[in-house]
Amino acid sequence: MKNKLISTQKLQKIFKLGVLTLFAFSIAFWSNADPALAQESVNTQGFNPQEWLRNALQWIDSLGTFGAIAFIALYIIATVAFLPGSILTLGAGVVFGVVWGSLYVFIGATLGAIAAFLVGRYLARGWVAKKIADNKKFAAIDRAVGREGLKIVLLTRLSPIFPFNLLNYAFGITDVSLKDYFIGSVGMIPGTIMYVYIGSLAGNLAMIGTQTQPTNPTVQWAIRIIGFIATVAVTLYITRIARKALEQEVNG
Repeated sequence: MKNKLISTQKLQKIFKLGVLTLFAFSIAFWSNADPALAQESVNTQGFNPQEWLRNALQWIDSLGTFGAIAFIALYIIATVAFLPGSILTLGAGVVFGVVWGSLYVFIGATLGAIAAFLVGRYLARGWVAKKIADNKKFAAIDRAVGREGLKIVLLTRLSPIFPFNLLNYAFGITDVSLKDYFIGSVGMIPGTIMYVYIGSLAGNLAMIGTQTQPTNPTVQWAIRIIGFIATVAVTLYITRIARKALEQEVNG
């Protein structure tokens, strides 16, 4: 019993350290990051994803009525392919305006997120399940996260500190249900509207994602505050349910 108590205390210390680390990372993120460029892209072998997406947006802008369908399809592809969705979100504000741009981004991001989730679930979940089969503690955490999936997905969607594209695949290899994952996508709405609005201020696709892009300090701080609160909330929440799951495993 004493050994179990010591193990539990050690686990609690580890979780507390993890929480503090995430807090520090969050503060550093919001102190230095530009909300208009929340997702950084890297040029590899001469391919510039941001420039390619800007060109695609120019083409979509010339399609007229069919532009919305092409934009949603492009957003789905970008989400699955790990391309920087922030450029598309900002660009939607220029091409479609704040209202329609926000709607098209939300539809595209949601469908793309579901596609990535299903890829992660059916191509990787079996492999992950085998890996954690012999690790009862990790399996306990996985089940606990699955039971609280809706709240966790909702909170992580409110926080820009969690990489959107990577998170889609990550949730696919957890016990989170597709239903909870889908409903939790509503957490993207506040950030989507604010990023589309920031993009609309540019008025020109060539300025999207550049140093000269106009910004609104009030909106920027709103994004940071909402994101920080969501980050703190999801960190504490996941820590609590994971600690309970581990304590039950240790005491069981």
